[in-house]
Amino acid sequence: MVKRLLETDWLLVLSALFIFGAGLLSLYSLSVTGNPWSLSGSYFLRQLIFGMIGIAFMVFFQFLDYRHLVRYGTHFYFLSIIALVLVLLFGRTVNGTSGWISLGFVRFQPVEAVKIALILFLARFIIEKRSELGEWVRIIASLVLSSFLIFLVLKQPDLGSALTLMAIWGGMILVSGIRIRHIFVLLLTGVMVASAGWFFLEGYQRDRIEIFFHPESDPRGSGYNVLQAMVAVGSGGISGKGVGYGSQSQLNFLPEKHTDFIFATVTEELGLIGSGAILLCYGVFLFRAWRIAACARDNAGYLIAVGAQIYFIIQIFINIGMNMGLLPVAGLPAPFLSYGGSSLLASFTIAGLLLSVYRQGRRGQSRSLGSVSSTEEFSLL
Repeated sequence: MVKRLLETDWLLVLSALFIFGAGLLSLYSLSVTGNPWSLSGSYFLRQLIFGMIGIAFMVFFQFLDYRHLVRYGTHFYFLSIIALVLVLLFGRTVNGTSGWISLGFVRFQPVEAVKIALILFLARFIIEKRSELGEWVRIIASLVLSSFLIFLVLKQPDLGSALTLMAIWGGMILVSGIRIRHIFVLLLTGVMVASAGWFFLEGYQRDRIEIFFHPESDPRGSGYNVLQAMVAVGSGGISGKGVGYGSQSQLNFLPEKHTDFIFATVTEELGLIGSGAILLCYGVFLFRAWRIAACARDNAGYLIAVGAQIYFIIQIFINIGMNMGLLPVAGLPAPFLSYGGSSLLASFTIAGLLLSVYRQGRRGQSRSLGSVSSTEEFSLL
């Protein structure tokens, strides 16, 4: 028992649980029914239930050897394509995005599982093809395969999740040992594609980007969300207004106060002290994820840990940035903090994969992967 406790990165676990607890505290005050313990319409109770399931997932994946999952990376990839196609055909539309599958009493968002699947698929692909394909062929092949998923997500449309998938691909390819000149070519290509992508965005997505620079130009329309979030963040002061006393959130001036803009809700009610504690915990979590990657005992563990870092970094950065008016609204949840069963389960599952990499590292596993072994180490490892 003591040995298993030592094989757990408690800093990573406790920081994730603190953020989850802070989110629950705010959701408790936002319960729409007035009774936070009523399942019907209660953000708090539903989040608590999904959180307990998520923690169970985290523990399960911690004690599951991540290398077994990597071996099935290709299977996860094709299952992801099938799931995203089914979403487009039969998915339920919420806030203009047809990314939800409804099972009557519960809805889930398959794209959250797709993010995990892409990490596992790329880990296998990079390791297997490193010695089989040339560098450019490997880069282009991985991009094409990842683009199928990104395209299907954009068709929902879900720009935030598509950006996360693209970031996961880019980050994992960059650390796979490619040469510096190829990195510059990729960055230049990325800028060109992003520029051209403007013409393929939906109208409301363009409005979000344009209004980012001048939210006051449309205070009752596209700029409303950003302005109300900034008011909520600024009104919290040092110690906040107190749980349940945030005027922007409690009086429903702040839209999506329990999902996209929960950080603004937390900041209004808990102030700089509360939001600063959450940011500190995010920092501790990301630092431990970085240390886990640095101490991984094989290439698969290293790539999974890097993919996990990118998943958390991009969602934390974009969510908090849009809450503070520093980035356009992209509709990404804050990991462990925002309301939403699908994103919460995905966050805890990826945390479990990080703990699995940590556990195998503590055990001093040799640098091998069995059926998906690599004969050479990554130059950036």
